[in-house]
Amino acid sequence: MSKDTKIQWTDHTWNIARGCTKVDEDCKFCYMYRDANRYGYDAKAVIKTKTVFRLPLTIKEPSKIFVSSLTDVFHPDCDSFRDEMWDIIRKCPQHTFQILTKRPDRIKDHLPEDWGPGLDNVWLGTSIGSNKGMKRIYPLIETPAKVRFVSFEPIWERIDMNLDISTLIAIDWAIIGGESGNDTGKYRYRPCQIGWITEIADAITGVGNSVFIKQLGTHLSKEMKLKDRHGGDISEWPGYLQIREFPKGKEASNG
Repeated sequence: MSKDTKIQWTDHTWNIARGCTKVDEDCKFCYMYRDANRYGYDAKAVIKTKTVFRLPLTIKEPSKIFVSSLTDVFHPDCDSFRDEMWDIIRKCPQHTFQILTKRPDRIKDHLPEDWGPGLDNVWLGTSIGSNKGMKRIYPLIETPAKVRFVSFEPIWERIDMNLDISTLIAIDWAIIGGESGNDTGKYRYRPCQIGWITEIADAITGVGNSVFIKQLGTHLSKEMKLKDRHGGDISEWPGYLQIREFPKGKEASNG
């Protein structure tokens, strides 16, 4: 099965549920809420999916699979079926599952009993867009995992990366991106600056870890007069921004 998602750092998106509740201002213009408004469903109601819940079992080619773009798998409303997710992950050792949460404080209490130092095919990550969100790094790096990553997206202010070196070293991989959205209306975008992106990238690469710059965001796309309105076409960027690495030793599509 070929890549079926527009998310540049993964091959497939596996939505075990749809719906979430916002945790802070980083979630302000969440694209899931925008889609809910467009398609007429309740964005705050976490509903287990039916037709796609077993999707990884149908993908034969080793792939990176993002879990889950339309919910947070560590949301309390996923507690009743999260064990089913872990069971499917165990049955698919050929895949790499990229789990991203804004609730890293709930991870430790909701890992499977056989987690140990981390399942070989699971990367754990948290999402941060502001300095207030930086507190999410600490419960993440306290959790054993084969790969721990931070998605700095959408960045909507300069983030202070003056962190203890041991904290930086514990972030195996950083995804970085500006916010995309509309000029007016309910689902807008907040400006991102190139300096904010490079400051994060320099901090992570400075300790020998990997960076994936996903997109520059709508503000920079307009400012730089790019064709891609999200600023996601790497060929339009200056060379020093063209960084799309995967965690060390995990560069192949099969993780």
